[in-house]
Amino acid sequence: MQIPAKAEYAIRALLTLAASDTSVSAEHLAQEQGLPAKFLGAILSDLRRGGLVTSQRGPEGGFKLARDPDNIMIADILRVVSGPLAGVRGMRPETLVYEGEARHLRDVWVAVRGALREVLEHVTLGQVLRGEFPPSITRFTTDPDSWITRII
Repeated sequence: MQIPAKAEYAIRALLTLAASDTSVSAEHLAQEQGLPAKFLGAILSDLRRGGLVTSQRGPEGGFKLARDPDNIMIADILRVVSGPLAGVRGMRPETLVYEGEARHLRDVWVAVRGALREVLEHVTLGQVLRGEFPPSITRFTTDPDSWITRII
């Protein structure tokens, strides 16, 4: 699974907002995280429509988190900016039907979605900010094999 730039940028911007007590301008967020300002503006619009941030115009304006960072799951952010966690050709895995030798492939895709949920639905923005993760995360980060990139 590839995490698109849009999703990574959204999480980085939200972490900056989570660390701030005041509204933060889009320009400051872009500069703080080294993100392209125009692209970030579009991402922030998606996050606002998705109910993860609020915005206010004017000299004291900017963006704020709409909820406590401990109530925003990483999965919530990914769904707002990228859609479902594990679609196959744009379809939900449970709706797929395969014939012949591929008849059990749907089970693999459903399991992939379950594995993604196991991580992404159990870690919050606040936990990432503090670097305090639940066992469902640390069991992967403490496994040396998780740190190894495999290529064919």
